[in-house]
Amino acid sequence: MTTLDDRLRHRLHAAGIAASDEDLEGIAAKGFLSRLTDFVRIVAETPAATPPDYLDAQSLPVPSEVVVAAPLPLDGPVDSLLGVAAQIRAGATSPTALVEAALARITAYDPALNAIQMVLAEQAYEAAQRAEAELAAGHERGWLHGIPLGIKDLLDMAGLPTAAGSLICAGHMATEDATAVARLRDAGAVLVARTRMSEFAYSPGSNNAHYGATGNPFDPTRDTGGSSSGSAAATATGMTYAALGTDTGCSIRIPAAFCGLVGLKPTWGRTSLAGAVTLSWSLDHLGPLARTVADAAAMLEVLAGPDLRDGRTLRGAPPYVTGELGAGVRGLRIGMMVSDGSGLPMAGVEQFDAVHQAAKALEAAGATVIELDIPELDRLRVIGSALLAIEAASFHMPWLQTRLGDYGEFMRQRILSAFAYEPGAFVRAQQARAFLRRAISARTADFDLLIGPIHPGPIPERGVPATNGLAIPFNCLGWPALTQPTGFGSDDLPLSVQLVAHPWREATLLRAAYVAEQSLGYVRWEPGSGPISFT
Repeated sequence: MTTLDDRLRHRLHAAGIAASDEDLEGIAAKGFLSRLTDFVRIVAETPAATPPDYLDAQSLPVPSEVVVAAPLPLDGPVDSLLGVAAQIRAGATSPTALVEAALARITAYDPALNAIQMVLAEQAYEAAQRAEAELAAGHERGWLHGIPLGIKDLLDMAGLPTAAGSLICAGHMATEDATAVARLRDAGAVLVARTRMSEFAYSPGSNNAHYGATGNPFDPTRDTGGSSSGSAAATATGMTYAALGTDTGCSIRIPAAFCGLVGLKPTWGRTSLAGAVTLSWSLDHLGPLARTVADAAAMLEVLAGPDLRDGRTLRGAPPYVTGELGAGVRGLRIGMMVSDGSGLPMAGVEQFDAVHQAAKALEAAGATVIELDIPELDRLRVIGSALLAIEAASFHMPWLQTRLGDYGEFMRQRILSAFAYEPGAFVRAQQARAFLRRAISARTADFDLLIGPIHPGPIPERGVPATNGLAIPFNCLGWPALTQPTGFGSDDLPLSVQLVAHPWREATLLRAAYVAEQSLGYVRWEPGSGPISFT
């Protein structure tokens, strides 16, 4: 009788990939195929005539957008991005002073945390001096002008290597900026560092066999989450005021949640991924990790919009900071996700307490919160994981055939497991995605937002991958999602909540998160002082 192990071995051999017995054993031991049977069942239950969902413009219907203008004062807490932007314009600080402080924090804190892949001191000083001269001449580029930011090390920066957390790409020198990087530069941002990440972004933890794991600023023995590990730790500690991340299955939201930040995954196609190393074409999203909701809105306003270099970008973007950020939530209907179809609790008591805190804040501001079962979520996490594996294996095929030994063990075994899927699985997965999209869209049609947990339990130990099952369904759908802190758990580590909106509704998402933040406060890290939450 042919076993799954035999089939996997045969397919790898047929593809010209020399996987070892140890790798095959590791695939089983790490549970990378634990839900393959569920995948087979789910696609078998999907009507065969269902048109595949390739997550294009037809997959994400465009709702009518009614933006309620409610401009806010363009400032924020003193240590936030908008706060220091206001200080620059008031003459209380300068871009050069901010760069000096950021570099000093990198020197002081990064040896213990391992958040920085490359310090860009010379470039940063030049950009800061240029920003000062422009501002003195009355040429203001916007909120990011003169602000130190970080760039995840899978986004190209002209003249620098893009390692993507790997040895394989470590020698790749970029010839032009990724679109997201170019837009930050055009906005006057000062790019001070490239940040650490898990290998090729294929882990929900900071584990990296080549560059090491990234410690959580609140407890360096705990993890930052992945894959935007360094972006989270750098922003939490003030090495940067915000940073770019990418999110294929959780990789903005979980690092932000673990480090007490706001992490925003926009709608698929809202921001450009041109110049980024791919993990999964139909699941990859790019967005900011920031200290406050308004900071995230300011970042998104610069990043969003069509890009001729990336055919996935579909629509123009409304203003996020001067739009409806302060319009409140009165009249909004919010579904509180309480079950996901797995038959198991979605999260622990403390994690759900965080959800209830945020829900109460939204209710107090005039929203209606209703408990909601969404049984499609468990099937979406299975389908999303399958699509991720198959697309990642396709992208990596040349290296799997020629440089297999240059992958770290976790990455190597995880991507080899993709060959366990049967021929035709990709199309069947797309059919299942289309079927589930229609079901969940119908189930949530009467709700403006969803709210729920982002991680099922405590933050794991440093280098141990998190569980991304509460995050990846919304990558599979392509819907915008945001995590924000609600306070601290019994272990003195941040707790967070996830908010989700329908496609293209980032303005509504940010508006609700801003209301919750006004009630719950934001999280601030200071060395040696323990957790501090400021309202």
